[in-house]
Amino acid sequence: MKTAQQLVGEVKPTINEVSIEQLQQALNDHHTILIDVREQNEFANGHIDRAVNYPRGVLEFRIHQHPSVTQLCDTEQALQELANKPVYLICQSGGRSALSAEALTRMGFNQVKSVAGGMQAWTTAGLPVTQ
Repeated sequence: MKTAQQLVGEVKPTINEVSIEQLQQALNDHHTILIDVREQNEFANGHIDRAVNYPRGVLEFRIHQHPSVTQLCDTEQALQELANKPVYLICQSGGRSALSAEALTRMGFNQVKSVAGGMQAWTTAGLPVTQ
């Protein structure tokens, strides 16, 4: 049996993790996709502007509905389009986003990154949030 922390610890060496500073820089590119994988109530209490909320439990089932590909009516087409875009994942502290990054990588996403420290690091740095 493994704890969630052990599972996250095993996954982290296999994914791409970025700092909040790297995320800030990436957000200057309008092609960057930011997905907040926290629960809806966490998201409602404050999130980064431009973030779309797909909670960890439904991410794999809803990612194809991202606004950047909603014009595509075919799920597989939408996934293919998203697979080559920079996708940044954030949660509260970095655990759920790490697990989400691993899942999306297994689905075929090529540029998925987890934000180390998550929203805790973002707000501790005094960076802006919206509600």
